[in-house]
Amino acid sequence: MAAKKKTPAKKVTKKPAPKKAAKKPAKKTAPKKPAKKAVAKKKPAPKKTVAKKAVKKSSAKKSVKKATKKAAPKKPAKKAAAKKTVAKKAAKKASAKKSVTKKLTPAQAAAAKKAKQREIAARKKAEALRKKEAAAKAAAQKKIAAEKAAAKKAKAAAEALKKKEAAAKKAAAKKAAAEKEREKKRIAAEREKKKKLEAIEREKARKLREEQKAAEKAAREKAAAEAKAAKEKAAAEAKAAAEAAKRAAAKLPPPKPPIIKGPSQDGITSTKEFDLKFLFELRDALIAKRAQLSGQATRLENEANALIEDAEMGDVQFDEEGGEGDTLVVEREQDLVLSASARQSIEDIDAALERMKKGEYGYSEISGLPIPKERLRAMPEATQLVTELAGGFGRR
Repeated sequence: MAAKKKTPAKKVTKKPAPKKAAKKPAKKTAPKKPAKKAVAKKKPAPKKTVAKKAVKKSSAKKSVKKATKKAAPKKPAKKAAAKKTVAKKAAKKASAKKSVTKKLTPAQAAAAKKAKQREIAARKKAEALRKKEAAAKAAAQKKIAAEKAAAKKAKAAAEALKKKEAAAKKAAAKKAAAEKEREKKRIAAEREKKKKLEAIEREKARKLREEQKAAEKAAREKAAAEAKAAKEKAAAEAKAAAEAAKRAAAKLPPPKPPIIKGPSQDGITSTKEFDLKFLFELRDALIAKRAQLSGQATRLENEANALIEDAEMGDVQFDEEGGEGDTLVVEREQDLVLSASARQSIEDIDAALERMKKGEYGYSEISGLPIPKERLRAMPEATQLVTELAGGFGRR
């Protein structure tokens, strides 16, 4: 848009300039003819003046162009004055050109033209170089500013990162210290808890040992009493059995009924009155009871042997004449009686397990009648009915 406005201004200023220049130079240069003759006598001087004038003309042209460029975009009120000044300058230039062309020779004009072209080229080159240098300087300044901004930004980022790392390091150290303190407290609490638990366990173990000793002592006393009672009862039962045998010699018991057997499984034969489920239940009970009695018998035998080893063999005699009321003797006899009873019960259990295999388990050895299941659950090794025991037909 700026280029389009400038071109009409140049056309307007160029048209009126030649007309005025054509009229005015004729009036002014006419009376100065004698002065030219005087100047023509000296030939070397005009050459220098011609070159100077050519330089002045080129500068005058440039100033005119600049003036026209500057005058073009101004307000309409000042356009007329600008046009008059431009026209006057153009007229002066035209008159100067005429005077120069009249005075210069062709060689001088060509030289002046070449000098003018070289000057214009030099000015253009200098202007281009100046613009290039200015652009390079601006680019360098811009680059330096960008580098400074980038360096400042990088420095700020580095400072922020450094602060962030320092804060993170401090937080990590604080966290590690807190974790270490918590771990220390946890270990101390666990040790304290462990000590308390160990103390509780020791106290429990001590109480348990005391209870076991008291229980074993009570069991021995009870076993001794039971053994004594059993001995007395056995004697009474033997006496009653002898009397019953005498009474039953005249009358024999009725024949045993046949046992109806069922299917067999896992070494057990079922019968009409006792199915496999019931027999498996009682077999587990017999096996558990056998293990218990076996351990009891072994323990009692070991205790009896230990009493022998602990006692001084020279002072204690285990016979009828050797201190009948001695505690060690009584305890040893009780252990032996209980051990023998346990061994007898183990033999009865083994016999019951053998009857399960044959399909004869659960029936009375005397009458052959089935024993009630409640009695078998209470005493799995039973071989007689309660009525038969009460009548004196057997020991179980």
